Amino acid sequence: MITFTLNGQKATFDGDPDTPLLWVIRDTAKLTGTKYGCGIAQCGACTVHVDGTTRRSCITPISTLDGSSVTTIEGVDGPEAQAVQTAWRAIDVPQCGYCQSGQIMSAISLLQYTPKPSDDDIDGAMAGNICRCATYQRIRQAIHDAAKTLEG
Repeated sequence: MITFTLNGQKATFDGDPDTPLLWVIRDTAKLTGTKYGCGIAQCGACTVHVDGTTRRSCITPISTLDGSSVTTIEGVDGPEAQAVQTAWRAIDVPQCGYCQSGQIMSAISLLQYTPKPSDDDIDGAMAGNICRCATYQRIRQAIHDAAKTLEG
């Protein structure tokens, strides 16, 4: 039995310990905001926070998470989350929207660790998140805007 916290609630999983976290989130917990994109941690659509850092849930075996805290797009909260979500809406970042939960999770993490990111900081932090619609300029601008909001 694997016990962890999912979006602030105690969760357990009693299946195959090699099951990727993504499938536990989507199939067991029925939280569908975290997306399956590639299955090999290359696109970032499945990005979640594990113990406060970004993690690709498609390749993270649930067995590695006993005692951990997992946050998905449905459970993310706090000033960085609010600033990013507000900026995303204001700039109308998404086009198709498929990658956006992973993009947002990475952007929130960036701002938690780098409150005033440069373009290079943003490009580095977001490099593992692919947007098929190529909204990268809007993503970068939204992160800058969110950072300004957090300044005061």
